[in-house]
Order: sequence, then structure tokens, then C-alpha cells
Amino acid sequence: MSRVSPTLEGFRASFRRPSLAFAEIAWRWTVGTVAWALSLFCFIEYLDTLPVTKGDVTLLSTRQPFLVGRAIAHIFRGSLSRAVLTGLFAVIALSLLWIIAASVGRTATVRALLDHFRGDAICNPTAETHGATELHPLRSPIGLNFLRAALALAAILAFVGAAVLVGFASPDTNPHPGLVFILFLPLAGLICIVWSALNWLLSLAGMFAVRDGGDAWRALSAAFTFSRERSGPVFAVSAWTGLAHLAAFSVATTAVSLPLAFLHVAPTRLIIAAVILVTLAYFAVVDWLYMARLAGYVCIAEMPDALASSDRSPAPRPQTSIDRDEPILSDIPILAVET
Repeated sequence: MSRVSPTLEGFRASFRRPSLAFAEIAWRWTVGTVAWALSLFCFIEYLDTLPVTKGDVTLLSTRQPFLVGRAIAHIFRGSLSRAVLTGLFAVIALSLLWIIAASVGRTATVRALLDHFRGDAICNPTAETHGATELHPLRSPIGLNFLRAALALAAILAFVGAAVLVGFASPDTNPHPGLVFILFLPLAGLICIVWSALNWLLSLAGMFAVRDGGDAWRALSAAFTFSRERSGPVFAVSAWTGLAHLAAFSVATTAVSLPLAFLHVAPTRLIIAAVILVTLAYFAVVDWLYMARLAGYVCIAEMPDALASSDRSPAPRPQTSIDRDEPILSDIPILAVET
């Protein structure tokens, strides 16, 4: 039985069904567009509410750094609490929007991938024994995405706590900024590693929540078991898609730097439009790669163990025990054959 490459099957599924990548791009870019629009609107409204007195204008017109700083501090002094409160409500609203959009989008893409691989004779030779994908509620995906949002908040608070903790190593009387940076760097790296690992596990659990229809904790258990029992294929899919993402990032940064080289020659609007176009193209490729990785995970989950583990039958184990039926070891004397 030949071995199936989940990485190639994931890329093949993304090529054959581009609607999956378009669906991923649709819900992600919708949330991103709303987030940028809401942030810009809140920033403009906040600037419009700042009180600027004649004294502030006079201090700003002096162009002296000390006086300008005093004027800016006086302008922002009374509105900072409102800005923090507005930003808090905006973050909560965007988090709820992301949770709902991610749950609906992930449910739709995973169901489509399940239908695709359950009808594939390569990844699933016993496709005729599977029925159609059953409809499951969005309660489990919403719960998992809520945990992902809470995990992101916990990571931010961990960064703040690490900054406060390492700040004790540099008191005001004897500051040591270099020591603070050296202490903060490994803590920040540890927080990033823990957050990325848990976020990946929660994202993977969304696939099992849609496929099995269980609750969030059962989906987490299934994801942990899946990553442990099939760690080799899962690592291969993650590694190859990660390398493709790194290559796309390298190409995008090179493509962005080219228009910036003509900043003093070409029109500024044209350069800004080129940078935005390259950035959007990069984000589209990243979403397509994410869909290819998800398709690889679904292929691994749907294929039999024999295809996922090895490409050849296991070698027979050598016999280490003694065969008591062997005539040479028998206690009964061998009778001479009469002629």
C-alpha cells in the first residue's frame, strides 16, 4: 500500500477548490476591514473631542520642545480616560465579531474539506462507508474561539506582568536598562512559545468540533490525541506550509522595498498604492496557505492508520522463543524406520 502525502493532498485540495480559499479570505478580511474602519473612526472622533484653548495654541506656536510638550500634555489630560474606555468597548466588540465570524467560516470550510476527502479514493479508500457530513451547531466552535480570545488577552497581561517584574531590577536610583532588556527577552520568548502552542491546539480542535460534533473539551482532547498519535504527518504539513509562508514573506518584503526605492522619483500616491497592493496579495497568499495546511490536517484525520503511519508492511519479528515441537528437542526417541 503506497503512502499518501497529506501535504501534497492539502495543496491539491486548495488548487482544486479555490472557493475554500476565497471563503477564508472573505471572513478574515471582513473582520480586518471592520477593525481598521472602527479604529480610524474612533481615532478621528477622539481627536475631534480634544479641547484646545488659546493658551495651548500659543504654546504650540512657540515651537519650543518644552512648551510644546506642556501644551500636548494639557490637551490630552482630560480625554485620556474616555479614549481608554472607548478603546475597551471597541476591543470587546471586535472580539465578539471575530468569534462569530471565525466560527461560521471555520465550520463552512471544514465541512467542505470533509466532504472533499471523504469522496477521495486516495486519502480515503473506504469512502463509500462514510455518510455525508452531519450538521452540528456552532456552540463548540464559538467556545473554542472564545478560549482563543481569552488566551490572547492572557498573553497581553503576561507581557505587562513580565515588564513590571523585570522593572524591579532597574530602580530609579540605579537604572540598568540593558539588564532589564536581557531579563525581559527570555520571558517574552517563553510567553510567545506558550501562546503559539496553545493557540495552535485550540485552532486544531475546531476541526474536530465540526467533524465530531462534541463539546469544546472533547474537541480539545481529540486534537491533543491526534497531534500525539500522528505527530509525524502533522509536523510535516506544518513544516512545509511554514516554509512556504516564510518564502512568501521574503518575496513580499522584497516586492515592497522596490517601490520604496523610487520614492523620490515616482508619485507618492502610486507608491502607496503599489505597497498596499503587494500587502493585500501577501495576505491572500497567507490565507491560501492556511487553507492548504487545514486541508492537510483534515486529510490526516480522515485517512486510515496504515496510510498515515508507514508506506510498507511491517517486517516480521524474529522468533526468539524455542519451538518445543521441533523433533530434535523431543524427549521421545526417534524410532528407526523398518526396511
